[in-house]
Amino acid sequence: MSRWGALLTFAGVVMLLRSTALTALGARGVVFDVLAFATVAWALRDGAAWGASFGFALGLAADLDSVHWLGRHALVLSLLGYAVGRLSRTVVRDSWRTQLLLLVLGTVLHQAWTVAFEVGAVEGWPYLAQRVLLAAVVTPPMGVVLLSVLRHGSGQPWFGHAAVESRPTT
Repeated sequence: MSRWGALLTFAGVVMLLRSTALTALGARGVVFDVLAFATVAWALRDGAAWGASFGFALGLAADLDSVHWLGRHALVLSLLGYAVGRLSRTVVRDSWRTQLLLLVLGTVLHQAWTVAFEVGAVEGWPYLAQRVLLAAVVTPPMGVVLLSVLRHGSGQPWFGHAAVESRPTT
């Protein structure tokens, strides 16, 4: 399957999860930011250009699925995909610590950006902080477990090795 086909298939699966299974968790107050998780995972695997492309496609699909104006998710997810993709060539991508840190940063960024549009006034900041904190506590550990299951299920490293070779210091 081509990369574009894989990108569209994965984005479709993520949108189905977001619109069906994860809405039940969201109704109970549990926030699993599947959009940030998927963007971070894709960018770690395929780099900056594909991370930004995936983030934009997934964000645009999320914007079309929601009842707000276009661009809210697309902008932040494409920037997140680009930033994580740039970092992915210099970090140990199979390390659970790296994945956890990048998922925390990505989730906080995505949730703060999207919820800020819903809140608007200063009176809503406690809700913003609560939602961002809850997503930052739930998404990264679940994401690391999902990536570990994916890695062990496939029997090989999903991310490969960093492209930058270390050089001896002089």
